[in-house]
Formats: sequence, structure tokens, C-alpha cells
Amino acid sequence: MIQQYQLVEQIFAGNSEMAMLMRSHDWSLSALGAVETWPQSLKTAIRIILGSRYPMFVWWGQQMTKFYNDAYIPMLGKRHPQALDQPASRVWAEIWDTLGPQAEAVLNQGQSTWNQELLLLMERNGYTEETYFTFSYSPVANDDGPVGGIFCACSEDTQRVLSDRRLATLRELAAETVTAKTQEAACEMSATVLTNNAYDIPFALFYLLDGENEIARLAGTTRLAAGTLASCEAIELTSAQKCQWQLKQVLETGESRIIEDLEAQFGLLPGGAWSQCPHQAVVLPLARSGETFGFLIAGVSPLRKFDDDYKGFFDLMAGQVTTALANAQAYEQERKRAEALAELDLAKTKFFSNVSHEFRTPLTLMLAPLEDTIANLDGTIPPQEREQLQLVQRNGMRLLKLVNSLLDFSRIEAGRVQASYEPVDLATYTAELASTFRSLIERVGMSLIVDCPPLPEAIYVDREMWEKIVLNLLSNSFKFTLAGTITVRLRCVEKCVELTVSDTGVGIPSEELPHLFERFHRIKNSEGRSFEGSGIGLSLVQELVKLHRGAIDVSSTFGQGSCFTVTIPTGTAHLPPERIGASRTLASTALGAMPYVEEAQRWLPEGDFRLEEWSMAPSTHELVNQPAQSKTQNLKSKILLADDNADMRDYIRRLLSGSYIVQTVADGLAALTAIEKNPPDLVLTDVMMPGMDGFELLRSLRSNPATQDIPIILLSARAGEEARIEGLAAGADD
Repeated sequence: MIQQYQLVEQIFAGNSEMAMLMRSHDWSLSALGAVETWPQSLKTAIRIILGSRYPMFVWWGQQMTKFYNDAYIPMLGKRHPQALDQPASRVWAEIWDTLGPQAEAVLNQGQSTWNQELLLLMERNGYTEETYFTFSYSPVANDDGPVGGIFCACSEDTQRVLSDRRLATLRELAAETVTAKTQEAACEMSATVLTNNAYDIPFALFYLLDGENEIARLAGTTRLAAGTLASCEAIELTSAQKCQWQLKQVLETGESRIIEDLEAQFGLLPGGAWSQCPHQAVVLPLARSGETFGFLIAGVSPLRKFDDDYKGFFDLMAGQVTTALANAQAYEQERKRAEALAELDLAKTKFFSNVSHEFRTPLTLMLAPLEDTIANLDGTIPPQEREQLQLVQRNGMRLLKLVNSLLDFSRIEAGRVQASYEPVDLATYTAELASTFRSLIERVGMSLIVDCPPLPEAIYVDREMWEKIVLNLLSNSFKFTLAGTITVRLRCVEKCVELTVSDTGVGIPSEELPHLFERFHRIKNSEGRSFEGSGIGLSLVQELVKLHRGAIDVSSTFGQGSCFTVTIPTGTAHLPPERIGASRTLASTALGAMPYVEEAQRWLPEGDFRLEEWSMAPSTHELVNQPAQSKTQNLKSKILLADDNADMRDYIRRLLSGSYIVQTVADGLAALTAIEKNPPDLVLTDVMMPGMDGFELLRSLRSNPATQDIPIILLSARAGEEARIEGLAAGADD
């Protein structure tokens, strides 16, 4: 007896739960008989599994009596400890159709087997459970040679398989729904993605709330047709009728809910990968930052317990869908905003186009007869009347030039530009255009360098567009270059033609460079010959360059000068074939060089009146009707007029010089100097001027005790009560 006890202690050695259970078991009543009758190979196999911390078991004999270690206990679930000394076919009856043939092959043929992540539907915890195992069956020889049993080392992969599968669903959900442009599309895409995971999601329903949170409308389904008892197309949350999905409660609490006994409430529902009907479903709110977009109703697998991991998966899934819905809502809002802006922009384009056409007709009908009148009456009318007619003509041409620029923009935005690309001797043409400014530039003591050597080939350009490009850039350089040189160069660079217009002007502040080609953008208080301009010249140049598939760039050093570089490709491959040599059906907006030159000429200081000179020329009416001795007595009050528009200075001077002594200057700095030398009785100043504008001049005069009492009237073309209030608030008298 002692010897038998020692043998049992030797075979079932150790303090593990299974070692103690095997020692206490009465093996004499088992199919294997007393321990001392066991073959040595079985004893050795048992010592191996009891000494290992890895899940292992041994099936011995034709009945495959089961031995296992502590690490294997969790895999048995409620079958432990009854599984010890039981036939394997009884222990795993529900999966023996899968395991039995493999075990028989090992016992009868000595063939080892290998299974990786094998799906086994076990009933180890009181319900059928989806599990995955990786294991190998190996033959164990009996002492006399034949196979006596099976040795197995196994591992359960259920949690890893579930995690990988669920993670793949979440990744796919995020990747697919990111392109959703509407909330309905986001739900449909999400429903499609969930069809790929039939194991964890037997079915799914997506509901979206209306704007008042009163009705939830079905927006997507997975493995469940719309319109069934479980998938109503619309659910009224305010209805007194009970909703089995409890959407109202979920909306009010903002928390998910578990719905039990699905079959009793809705009948048979899809089980996904499983033949059983799901017993549970979870209703999750699709909400973010206090706003609920809708609900996700997802069936729970009938073969998995709804534990924390499963719930966490559904929460993450709802989070992904909510993100897609929020993004779609933001996109929809941005789309509506863009559509509204596009409609507004289209209306603006139509307005500019229509008003430009309407302006051009009366302007043409005024300018043409006016030109004839000036020519026909040459030498027959007094110089003052002739000068007034020329004033009207100049400003009419300036207005026509501005209207044409607006018309060009409206045509570009509407896609109605009719370019006509033709081969041009671009060097000669550019030199001719640049030379129109030579006289004006040299008259102010500056130099114009035109460096346009012959090019190896003719360049395809629209002549009218190229004219506007060159003249706008030259006009801009002249405006902001007070001394030095303006240089125009044309070169062939690889397969492109490069035009550069550089100057030694005031330069451009670095923070202004990114905005230079923006429409209607002007550099505030920049020193130049005039502050006038619409702010569309450079923007128009950029658009015209783009129509040649070219590019424009600018480099500048503040205080030293700027350089504009236009690059267009050679040849015709970059141009639309139908516009090469094409004719135009729209009216031309080209005016030639003279309007640019004449406008620039008006930026120059007057030759007749220096800074210190005062105008006392009375009107013709006063010369006739006033006695000579009274003229100088009436012209006592002195007015200083500051305006950067030469024609406006001349016009106001003529209006006032019959009754006042009028001094005119072109900008705020000149006005400040003149006032310090000879204070006037009244200051008239334009608001928008280069260098120092009207508001800065006003502040300077009010802050100086010597000039703070001089009456100041601000002149502005800006209509409206806001401009008046702004001027009065700044300290102007009117």
C-alpha cells in the first residue's frame, strides 16, 4: 500500500490543483485501471503536462480518457472538474464532429494535426459560445510500440481574433465614411461597412433626427430590410405609442440602452453569421457636444456575452459614425455657404458685366462728340473753356478705362473671354509699348531703359491683353517711382519668354507682398505720385497672364524698388487650339497707350503753381463786373487745398479763386509744410492721399497749438452717413 501511495505521489507530483485532484481520484474505478498498471509512456506524459504552465492535455486509450493541467482549466469552463477521467467525446460532445476525425487519425494512423485559430462553437459556460483555438494533436507511443494516446498543447485565441476583427471594422468605418458629403450618405456608407462583420453585428439600423428632434427617420440598414416591425421608416418620438427601441429615453438621457427579448418583440431577426436569432440589441445615441444627430441600433451576437469589450466596440463604432455625421454636417453647411457666396459672386459678376456695358454706351456717345467738338472749335474758344472741355475728356477716358477693366474682370469670371492668340514680334511690340512712357519719365528727370533684343521666334499672345499687361506694369512703376530708373526687359529663358519691369521706387513692405495681386487691394499710405486707383490693375494683369498659361511674380525691397516678372511659354501647345487666330465677337476693351500716359501725366506736380504760390485769378464774370480797385480787397481769405488728383485740384481752384486766395498741394506732407510756412484761413483736404492721408493731416494740425484752431473740411468720395460721422469724430469741422 505504501508503495502504491509513493507511486501516485511520484506520477501526480506537485501542489497544483490538478495534481492534487488526480492524487485524490480513485483510478481503480476508471477505464484505465489502477495507476500501477499504467504504461510508463502515460505516466511520463502526465508528469510533463502537470509540470508545464502552458495549456496541455492528454487523451489516453481508445476512449481518449482526459488528463489536463491547471492552465487548461479556463478552456473547460463549467466542465471542470468533471472532465477529468472522462472520454473526450463526452467532454466535447457539441464539437466532436470537428475534433473526433482528427483524433481518430492520430490514434489509428499516427498522423499529427495542426489547427490555427480554429472556430469552435462551445457550450462551456451555459450557452453556445464563439471561440477560437490554435492546437496540435501529437501521437504518444505505448510502451510496446503502437500509439497509446494523444498529446495536445493548445492556446485560446478568442480575444485576439475578436479584437482584430473589431479593429478592422473600426478602421474601415473611418476610412470609408470620411468621404461622406451628407448625413444620409454617412449612414449608408456605415451600413455597408458593417455588413463585412456579420459575426459581431448581426444587424444594424441607422436613424437620423429631424431638426426639431421629433421624428427619427431610417437612413441605413444592415442585413435588415426597411419597413419591417423592427425597422420602421419613421419613428415619432413625441407619439404616445410605445417605441420598443426606446429612442425617446436614449435621447433624453444621452445613454445607450440594452433591449432584451428581441424575438418576442420583433419576431425573428437576422443573426448575421449565426443561424440563431439575436436575443439582445443595443441602442446608442449618435451625439456630440450636446447635439444628437440620431441613433445606431445594433444587434448583439447570440454567441457572445455582451461584456465590457463588446460594449466598448459598439461605443467606438457609434463614435466613428458620429464623427462622420458631424463632418458631413459641417461640409453641408460649408457647401450651402459656398453656394450662397457663388450666387452672390455670380450676381456681382452679372452686375459688373451689365453695368459696364451700360456705362460704355453713354461714355462712347459723350466722348466721341466731345473729341469732335474740341477739334472743330480749336482756336475759336477761350483757353479756359477749352481747358474745361479737355478736363471732361480726360476724366471721361479715365472712367472708360476703369469700366473696361471691370468688364474684363466680369468676362474672365463668367468664362466669356475671347482671346485671340497670334504670332507677334514680341520684342518690337513690347519696346513700342514701353516707349510711350519715355517722354513722361524723362520729363521728371528719370531714366527709362528698354532692353528688348530680338527673340528667336514669334510668340503667340493676345495683342490687346499683352498691351494691358505692359502698360499696367509700367503705369504702376511710374506711380511709385519718384526718382531713378524704370527698366523693361524681355528675354527668352528655356522654353519661356520672361518680361521684367523693375524700378528704383518706394518698394513694397514684405507683409503686403502676399496680398499684392488681390482684387481691390491697395497699400495704405504708400508714398507715390497719387493715391488714386481702383486696386484692380495688378489683379487684372495676373488674370491676363493666366490666360496665357503663364505666371507673374514680384520681388521687392522696401525703400529700394520692386521687380515684376511675367513668364509665358513659347509655342502653342499650352493654348486652346480654337482660340489661335480666332476672331472676336465681343466689343474690344483696348484703349491704347494714351489713356495710361495721360492719367500718369496728371500725377505730376503742376507747372504753373509752385508750393508757395497762391492763385488769385478771378473768374471772367468778376473781371467784367468788379471795379479794379475792389478785386484785391475781396480776395483776403486764404484756402489751402490738398488733393492728389490734378484735375480735381484745378477744378476746385477755378471754383474758389474768384473769391479766395487758393494754394494747392498734392499730398498731406506738402500741405503740412505749406501750412507751417504760411497758415491759411481754411484747409480743404482729400481723405485718401499718398504718404500722409487726410486723417493724418487732420491729427497733425489738431495736435499742434499753432494750427489747432484752423478750420478743416475733409473731402471724400465715400457716400453715406458713416463717412460723415468718421470725419467729424476725427476732429474735422465739416
